[in-house]
Amino acid sequence: MEDPPKKFFRLSPGKEVRLRYGYYIKCVGVEKNFQTGAVEAVHCTYDPETRNGFAPDGRKVSGTIHWVAANHAIPCEIRLYDRLFNVPDVMAEEQDYRTYLNPASLSVIKGALGEPYLKHAAPGQRFQFERTGYFVADSRDHRPESPVFNRTVTLRDSWAKEKGGA
Repeated sequence: MEDPPKKFFRLSPGKEVRLRYGYYIKCVGVEKNFQTGAVEAVHCTYDPETRNGFAPDGRKVSGTIHWVAANHAIPCEIRLYDRLFNVPDVMAEEQDYRTYLNPASLSVIKGALGEPYLKHAAPGQRFQFERTGYFVADSRDHRPESPVFNRTVTLRDSWAKEKGGA
């Protein structure tokens, strides 16, 4: 983000972050499309002394980012399944169960970008998508030319969050 809010812990001009499994990098500029204003390239420097994820001078960065190179990535369909009901225990409720169906129980993301090896996934093969959750290659719709992944488990417990927990 070019003009980030105060607690933005990602890459932005003048800010330093750690690349997941890599170096500290600092954004020193961006190239934009003259007509659309869209960012087309990000220019960064890296600190070769930080390969192990730590700076020898003791400085710390606020964010660690991971990324997929768009020019090597493959388009995927991602199906994000959420809880079927809007209440934790539908059997404890007095109204018909259909009253509590979650209309957002399935979100489909078409054109997500994934690592190239995902096109070789076998139907039913499981993966962890970093910071997102656990996914399985769809048993019916997954194809090498059109990969489809279903989320099976999120990394956060949304019920605990709603109740003021984790």
